[in-house]
Amino acid sequence: MISKTAKHTLKAFGAATALSMTLATGAFADGHGAVKVGMITTLTGGGAGLGVDIRDGFMLAVEQSGNTNIEVVIEDDQRKPDVAVQLSDKMIQSEKVDILTGIVWSNLALAVVPSATAQGKFYLSPNAGPTQLAGKGCHENYFNVAWQNDNLHEAAGAHAKATGYANSFILAPNYPAGQDALTGYKRYYDGALAGEVYTKLGQTDYAAEIAQIRASGADSVFFFLPGGMGISFLKQYADSGIELPVVGPAFSFDQGILQAVGDAALGVQNTSQWNKDIDNAANKAFVETFQAAYGRLPSLYASQGFDTANLILSAMAKADVKDQDAFRAALKEADFASVRGDFKFGNNQHPIQNIYVREVIKEGDVYTNKIISTALTNHQDVYAAECGLN
Repeated sequence: MISKTAKHTLKAFGAATALSMTLATGAFADGHGAVKVGMITTLTGGGAGLGVDIRDGFMLAVEQSGNTNIEVVIEDDQRKPDVAVQLSDKMIQSEKVDILTGIVWSNLALAVVPSATAQGKFYLSPNAGPTQLAGKGCHENYFNVAWQNDNLHEAAGAHAKATGYANSFILAPNYPAGQDALTGYKRYYDGALAGEVYTKLGQTDYAAEIAQIRASGADSVFFFLPGGMGISFLKQYADSGIELPVVGPAFSFDQGILQAVGDAALGVQNTSQWNKDIDNAANKAFVETFQAAYGRLPSLYASQGFDTANLILSAMAKADVKDQDAFRAALKEADFASVRGDFKFGNNQHPIQNIYVREVIKEGDVYTNKIISTALTNHQDVYAAECGLN
């Protein structure tokens, strides 16, 4: 487990629960002054597993660094935009944080990020990458350490095309990331659409959509339904007896979800910029130490939290956060050992990276993924061309 030398203080704030962690471990490099990080993420309710994994990956990296100059204050946004905005204002005005991070959901990111960056704070996204913040709405203080929302779906479209699917039925929740998902899939898949459906965010009953799929004449199904939505859909789809192949992004086939879905997910091919079998020293160590600390395999979200913390730590080793120009330049350099291997930012401060095709397998009693191919190589999002940053 995480070292007992970490100080954990629980406190209440409105409807949210706050977890403040100030690490008191050994020294780390020379450093350039203290940094206070405010993490707003989803720790209760639907989708809580995603936020928990981001938090745990982030805190593992901080703990391993031994850096005594970083303080992390963690709050639960309950997947509610108004709560996230309230927490952001509190962290900026009362907690005096230097950096914000942690948001899982794109609608929450769109509610928080523009205000935070306008107030001179850095925001580092470990997950949500909405279109609006990648193109014309890019900002010098906004960095995305995960991906732009379309990317994993673009890879799924490219994979579907390469596989020969010609009549896909596609569905996603009706919120910014869901809209980006279907846009991304269609950008690289050039076949016909047997159906295109937006579901309700948080929906758990997919009987109507499955009936539409059955009647559609589709030769394949693409869906983006993160968290519990994906669990519900996959179980209901498996029970329906429909045998059309399914393609999706990692969000619906990630480590925390697979154990709940079980055999219904076996053999499904999905796209991700990370997997536990990426062959580099940083990733091997991350998988091993995460499992030792938390008693479970890391997920995509945990890997993104881990990389986000290590990016901050790498910048702290080079510059003082109070010197924003120098700290920003240090972040842009991304001089850290990513679990993805080589890591670099594009001009809009989103990653340029490989995106892989994974297949769901079973190792002993554990459902997991293995990489079977690369869908897109050194891929940059299309919105970077609209961003005015160099």
